Amino acid sequence: MITSTSNGQIKKIQQLLKKSKVRREEGLFVAEGLKMFREAPADRLEKVYLSGAFAEKGIWKEILREKGLEKEEREIIEVVEDKVFKTLSDTVTPQGVLCLIKMRDCTLEELVPEGKVPLLMILEDLQDPGNLGTILRTGEGAGVTGIILSKNSVDIYNPKVIRSTMGSVYRMPFYYTSSIQEEILPWLREKKITGYAAHLEGKNSYDQEDYTKGTAFFIGNEGNGLSRELSQKADIWIRIPMEGQVESLNAAMASGILMYEASRQRRNS
Repeated sequence: MITSTSNGQIKKIQQLLKKSKVRREEGLFVAEGLKMFREAPADRLEKVYLSGAFAEKGIWKEILREKGLEKEEREIIEVVEDKVFKTLSDTVTPQGVLCLIKMRDCTLEELVPEGKVPLLMILEDLQDPGNLGTILRTGEGAGVTGIILSKNSVDIYNPKVIRSTMGSVYRMPFYYTSSIQEEILPWLREKKITGYAAHLEGKNSYDQEDYTKGTAFFIGNEGNGLSRELSQKADIWIRIPMEGQVESLNAAMASGILMYEASRQRRNS
């Protein structure tokens, strides 16, 4: 049992929680909670840390069996004294289980799987972890095939993003690009995917367009919206009609409306 916060493994976890650079160097991220442990892909599960109280419950053994990892228990499982485990958790009531998960790298081609009509979210400089996590989770539910992020967007492996994905981060393909304009726009044209900019000046309401073919929605930064440069490169500007004095919607909310409109059209086509 690990009983000290000065233990090397504990220090490593703390660094992974705080620094994206360390996460990239190690190729690992932290996922906390029973649901995140249960849904973690067996081949990407590096280590599981259990609080002393949680270890006594035994449910973790069932989960290892479900994953076919019961023989690897000694290598995978570490028990941590309860008070030490609390220093690793940023939740008020820790569930007592925390995993180290291997990162995965997706190619652009994985975002357009064979046999499925592409439905992409292209996020420009999105900064809020909760927004990104919600977009991933909603995207999985709506049938989005992939998410593309500009290099200045929030780190998808930020613990707050991970928590709000509720497991979707394991399954939703995503790709960070060095340049949406130089890398992604030519690729969209090659794949015959139409780019729709969610823009306040859009002439057409979002529900007047046809999303049954290859579709990519451009979503901008929470404070500034889409850059003028990227907006001008979109094929079509669309808007979400609003009443009252509201000028714009939260990025995750706007994304959800667009994703589910595309999903609705595709179910009915």
